[in-house]
Amino acid sequence: MKIVSIVGARPEFIQGSPVSRALRPHHQEILVHTGQHYDYKMSQAFFDQLEIPAPDYNLEVGSGQHGQQTAQILARLEEVLLQEQPDLVIIRGDTNSTLAGAIAASKLHIPLAHIEAGERSYDRRMPEEINRVISDSVANMHFCVSKAAIHNLAKEGVTDCVHWVGDVMYDAMIFNRPIAYRNSNMVESLGLERGGYALVTVHRAANTDDPVRLGQIVNILNNAPEPVIFPAHPRTRKALTHLGAAFAPHVCVIDPVSYFDMIVLEDNARLIATDSGGVQREAYFLGKPCLTLRDETEWTETVTTGWNRLMPLEMNTVLEAWQNFAPPTEQPPIFGDGKAGEKIARLIEEIMN
Repeated sequence: MKIVSIVGARPEFIQGSPVSRALRPHHQEILVHTGQHYDYKMSQAFFDQLEIPAPDYNLEVGSGQHGQQTAQILARLEEVLLQEQPDLVIIRGDTNSTLAGAIAASKLHIPLAHIEAGERSYDRRMPEEINRVISDSVANMHFCVSKAAIHNLAKEGVTDCVHWVGDVMYDAMIFNRPIAYRNSNMVESLGLERGGYALVTVHRAANTDDPVRLGQIVNILNNAPEPVIFPAHPRTRKALTHLGAAFAPHVCVIDPVSYFDMIVLEDNARLIATDSGGVQREAYFLGKPCLTLRDETEWTETVTTGWNRLMPLEMNTVLEAWQNFAPPTEQPPIFGDGKAGEKIARLIEEIMN
């Protein structure tokens, strides 16, 4: 079987690895990197560390407005699909690469599988939510991270070929965590005490494009009661510069880090604060209390199990949670058993044969 797999952003590179390992012994996988993340530390470093095969195509789209970026991916991807004539297209998550892949495959009548289908924040102001809903509406196979995702799809009338497989990012964490410790000295190089700092990531447009919200985040970090490590996405750094943000000495803003460095930083943090869906899940995998700097999340199970807390950007509220939030001891296996990649490969074979 010839399969085109589309990736474009950090979570998709991570998601791609377990599925590729399961598919490639028996099928031809053609990897298309859209170039949505083009910075080395946001892109090629992940291919290098995760030992993902070099992309067969790099569309080199780069950054841009949502419409412009999606349109360029769509146009260039359509050429690839027409040339390769695959039996199946795989998309992942909720990026503009996901949306463009969904439209391109469906218009060319190529069967489409969506990994991480059915997740919903129910906030249509988020571009990611639009990408999820449209992609699920045209996909032929829906591989769900959570049981809640199956329920969300059913409410929208999507019940055919819907499968709970678990989270391939959990597969990747189990596989890569011991490797990360052999390859990263990030904690030592930053002079950090294990369990003695908070890790923060901010990249969502709702936070970076709104000077008021971004300013509130800066104020919260400046008043945090412990060292803060803040790997800044290129877009975030640009927005911080435009804002004229100044950080207190205990806030260490660093460049984006590799996947292995990120695992080690997450695993040794006392607390994680983020607006990233992927980091919310990684916090859960590693048993770290997480504060989500958003008003909603698509990963509702992390909230209902008590390991994640949604944070309105009110300083006293966030700082109270920062100091006192204590998750329960129980951590249910809401993201599966770490074998999602194998399950996806097996289901694809069964469905396509």
